[in-house]
Amino acid sequence: MAFVGGSHYLAGSGMKPRPRSEEWFARAQRCLVGGVNSPVRAFRAVGGTPFFVDRAEGCRVWDIDGHVYIDYVLTWGPAILGHAHPRVIRAVQEAAARGTSFGIPHPTEVQMAELIGRSLPSVQKLRLCNSGTEACMTAVRLARGFTKRDKLIKFAGCYHGHVDSLLVKAGSGALTFGYPDSAGIPVDFAHHTIVLPYNEIEPVRTTFATYRGEIAAVILEPVAGNAGLFLPKPGWLEFLRQITEKEGALLIFDEVMTGFRIGPGGAQERFGIRPDLTTLGKIIGGGLPVGAVGGRAEIMDLLAPLGPVYQAGTLSGNPLAMAAGIATLEELGAGSSGIESSAVYKRLEHLGARLELGLHEAARSAGVSIVFNRCGSMFGLYFTDQPIWNLEDAMRSDRERFKRFFHGMLEAGVYLAPSPFEAGFLSLAHTEAEIEATIRAAAEVMRKL
Repeated sequence: MAFVGGSHYLAGSGMKPRPRSEEWFARAQRCLVGGVNSPVRAFRAVGGTPFFVDRAEGCRVWDIDGHVYIDYVLTWGPAILGHAHPRVIRAVQEAAARGTSFGIPHPTEVQMAELIGRSLPSVQKLRLCNSGTEACMTAVRLARGFTKRDKLIKFAGCYHGHVDSLLVKAGSGALTFGYPDSAGIPVDFAHHTIVLPYNEIEPVRTTFATYRGEIAAVILEPVAGNAGLFLPKPGWLEFLRQITEKEGALLIFDEVMTGFRIGPGGAQERFGIRPDLTTLGKIIGGGLPVGAVGGRAEIMDLLAPLGPVYQAGTLSGNPLAMAAGIATLEELGAGSSGIESSAVYKRLEHLGARLELGLHEAARSAGVSIVFNRCGSMFGLYFTDQPIWNLEDAMRSDRERFKRFFHGMLEAGVYLAPSPFEAGFLSLAHTEAEIEATIRAAAEVMRKL
């Protein structure tokens, strides 16, 4: 048996045996739809059988067959401190001893809201919920209730959860109303959603001119992390802020991924834009189910019980999620003087920059063209020699080569997202040693592509 980068191999074969994962996946397919509880986990985008996890700690996960992987998925973003961080585990244990759910107001949900408000000045008031999907659904409902308009602009490649009116793809032209991207959604539900290309100004300007006084909001991921990763072009977010203010529409930042991930104040701090509404999730739950929508008080006060926009949830503000989230945010330095949080994010930036440089060097050495888009500790890897600014660009990348790269890295003990259209993440548990091991593995795999 050889040992490389923290992962065992079958001598001579280069393939790790995973009989227990194979057995459990076969068992899962008999009782779970597709054998999974979220589609990307099924490995359909890369082929093969998913491995089943036994445990996770720090920046590593162990599968049930005894193999260990350096993890760049990090439960799709929340594990910014690394898996099973002692402070988070302790906070959850202490909270669970007092009760797993109340359905009654409790101090930690107030503490969470205060902590978020101190970190994001645009959030004057907050409503906690249970997922990013629920947060985005509520934000859109609030925008429509506040503006008394129906139409919504979203961008191709941005995912805002599986809400009927947001699970929409573009029609035949830039101004074509969307049609459902999923069976089971009536066309009328998507009729008021207009899908435009990310990072392009003129389609937005034309849409507002065509439907003047009808658009309630523009919703977007300020850094798109659901089609790999692409960043906003300079000036684009500023344009969206200006035109929404001019036209009386709201600007909604979906920061479920970027909130507390790419900086202590998320994308809105990093790019200097103040949205009207912000949706959050992932990191603010410390790995437990959570969501939140917040923004200007005059908009948020339209929510029940103060206003006519209804939203409710039995488990909203769950004490375990609040405990885990507060522990995570405090560990990141949220709500502090700024010195502590600055050191944390500088560390993440350093790790991200080293990974970016190393993968570019590995690709050049192997004669392979890649685009590695990165924003802080989020990244996206595409096999192409063309810039990636939107979904159309991403779709032109070499997906077959990504499949081979993914499986090569998995065999080398490195777990990347099992799709070229998902972001990768770094944690504070990653060290230079793991980054260098990853770069070495990538150089070897790229030489064989």
